[in-house]
Amino acid sequence: MSEPADTTPLNSVASESVDGDNVSLSLDQIVKVFDDDGEEIVAVDEVDLDIYDGEFIVLVGPSGCGKSTTLRTIAGLETPTEGQVIIDGEDVSGQEPRERDVAMVFQNYALYPHKTVRENIAFPLEIRNFSAEDINTRVEETTEMLGIKELLDRRPSELSGGQQQRVALGRAIIRDPELFLFDEPLSNLDAKLRIQMRTELNKLHDRVGKTSVYVTHDQAEAMTLSDRVVVMNDGKIQQIDSPEVVYERPANRFVAGFIGEPPMNFFGAAVSLDDTPTVAADGFELGLEPGMTDTLRTSRVDTDQLELGIRPEAFEDADLLESAPTGRTFQARVMVVEPMGPYKDLAVRPLEYETDETTEFTARVANETAARAGDTINLAVETDSVHLFDTVTGENLTV
Repeated sequence: MSEPADTTPLNSVASESVDGDNVSLSLDQIVKVFDDDGEEIVAVDEVDLDIYDGEFIVLVGPSGCGKSTTLRTIAGLETPTEGQVIIDGEDVSGQEPRERDVAMVFQNYALYPHKTVRENIAFPLEIRNFSAEDINTRVEETTEMLGIKELLDRRPSELSGGQQQRVALGRAIIRDPELFLFDEPLSNLDAKLRIQMRTELNKLHDRVGKTSVYVTHDQAEAMTLSDRVVVMNDGKIQQIDSPEVVYERPANRFVAGFIGEPPMNFFGAAVSLDDTPTVAADGFELGLEPGMTDTLRTSRVDTDQLELGIRPEAFEDADLLESAPTGRTFQARVMVVEPMGPYKDLAVRPLEYETDETTEFTARVANETAARAGDTINLAVETDSVHLFDTVTGENLTV
C-alpha cells in the first residue's frame, strides 16, 4: 500500500524569519565519549544548542573539534553518551536514523553508481512505498529546482563534481524532511565551484525554508551561509552568534584567531588604567577608547599580563589619511608587500625596540600605499576595533 504523499509543491515553501519561540532542534547537554583501546576520548563535551524553525546553522571549527560527531549524533548515526537530542519537541536520542525526519548530505555524495540520476533521487521515496505518480511528480519538481532535469538518464560516472553534488541534494530534498544535515558537502569541489555552490545553497534554503545544520572547517562557508555560526573547539561550543558578531566581537582568543583571513594579530600587552588609558604592546603603544577598559577596572585580571588582538584591516597607512589620529599611530618596518587588488597586505615589525625577535604581524592597507619592502610606514589603528584577552582564560575583556 502506498504511503500518503504530501502533494504540496516542494518549491512553494518560502523561507521565513526565524521564530524565536519555535524550536526545531535542541541539543541538551550532549556528551559523546569514544573508547580508544581503553582510553576515553571526549569528542563532544556538554553541547547545548537550540535551533529555530527555518534557521541555517553552521558548525565550524578545526579538525577534531567535535562538529561532525555532533552532526552524526543529530542524525542518529552516533548515540550520545549523555544528553538528549530533541526534534520538534520529541526526544529522539534512542531512535534509529530512519525513524528521524531528517535528510543528510555527505561529503562524498554517496550516490549509487549503477543507478541513473532519476533512480538515485527517487530511491528515498521508493523505499517508503510512494506511488509511481507521486515519485515522478516529485522528481520533476526537485530536478527543476536544482537545474538538473537534462541529467535524469545519466549515471554518476558521467557527471561532474558539481552535478553529483546537486543530485545528492536532490535525493535529500525529495524526502521533504523537517531537518537537513550537511556534512562538509562542498569540500571535494574546486574553489570556483565551491563559491558557486554556496550561492546555490543560499538560494535553495530561501526556497525550501527548512531548518538546516551544516558542518564545515571552512570559515568562508560558515560566514556566508549561516544565520548563526556555532564555533567549536575541543568538543565544546566557544560561541554562538551571527557571522557579524562572531567576527566583530569574538567571545575569546580562540574564536578571534580562528575566524578571519588573514587571522587576527596577537601581541603581549599591558594596560595602564590612568585617566587616559593606554595599551603597551610589543614595540608600540596605543590610546584606548573610553569604556573599553570598564571590565578591567572591575575585574581581578592582571593588567600587566594581557594579550592585544588587532585584525589586519584595523590598520591603515597614516599617510593616506587627512589627519592622523592622536595616540593611535606608530611606526613599523615593512618586511614584505603582497598586492591583493583593492588592498595590500604588509608584513611589518614595530620600529621601536626592533630586534630579530620583534613580533611580525600583518597590516591590510589601501592599495594606494606607497610602502615598499624595507620602508618605514606610519600605521594608524582603529582602536575601537582592538581586543584585549585574558591570558589565563582566553576571555575577550572588551566585549
